[in-house]
Amino acid sequence: MSNYNEITIVIVSYKSKKKILNFLNNIKINFKIIIIENSSDQSIKNELIKFSENVEIFFTGNIGYGNSANYARERINTKYFFLLNPDLIGIDNKVIDFFLNQANKMKDNFSCLGPRYTNIDKKTLKQSNKNSDIGYVKAISGAAMFFKTKNFDLIGGFDKNIFLYFEENDYCKRGRKLKLYSYQLNSVGISHNIGTAVEYDSIDEENQIKKLYSWHFIWSKYYFYNKHYGQILSILYFLPIIARSYIKILFSKLIKNSVNEDKYKNRLEAIFASIKGEKSYKRIN
Repeated sequence: MSNYNEITIVIVSYKSKKKILNFLNNIKINFKIIIIENSSDQSIKNELIKFSENVEIFFTGNIGYGNSANYARERINTKYFFLLNPDLIGIDNKVIDFFLNQANKMKDNFSCLGPRYTNIDKKTLKQSNKNSDIGYVKAISGAAMFFKTKNFDLIGGFDKNIFLYFEENDYCKRGRKLKLYSYQLNSVGISHNIGTAVEYDSIDEENQIKKLYSWHFIWSKYYFYNKHYGQILSILYFLPIIARSYIKILFSKLIKNSVNEDKYKNRLEAIFASIKGEKSYKRIN
């Protein structure tokens, strides 16, 4: 059994009450758990009373994924912390034990560790060679990132300008510059049910949030490329995306497909906002 005084679990949520309660019901809470809730739904607070006093929840306002992790870090005094999405399946005490043991064996030589995903297509996420127990990857999926707190601080945490998407790519890239690399523990297989964490109140809210995801994905993608490769290369890379978006808007107008027209207008708005250096301002109404 690992020493659970060495670790804090961090769960970042936006209206994910059922998923969080299910997670808590399936583990023995021998360690500190910090929940960062980005919505204003405080009903989860009453549900947490029945769990260990080791569980804390903070309502931060809608500050995004990376900034929520940074906020949690300020309240962590353990050697390690494990940042988790609520929509993961397969995280239990054995998995947490394994990560702790591997991290202690590796000492200081990593920026973050992650599991192997059993249900994600290789086009969606590049994973290491599964024949090795521990494989190097350029970036760990943000759904499950295990940090040594000291190294997280050394790298500088997550970029506060990124609201959502590419925060893990940026973090791992900055880690590599310091010769702190990210690794996948291939003997730990978990599932990530992407996009299932939020408990929508209506179809309208679901559509708004999905539109918001799309906006932030493209905003953050340009921001990441511009930050690490410069404006000229980034604009050259994004020119075909811009051109295709304009063509699809015109085509959508011709066939009177307002949904697709709105989709590509939303994409262009995000690209141009990022090119102009505007903040990732988009939020749900």
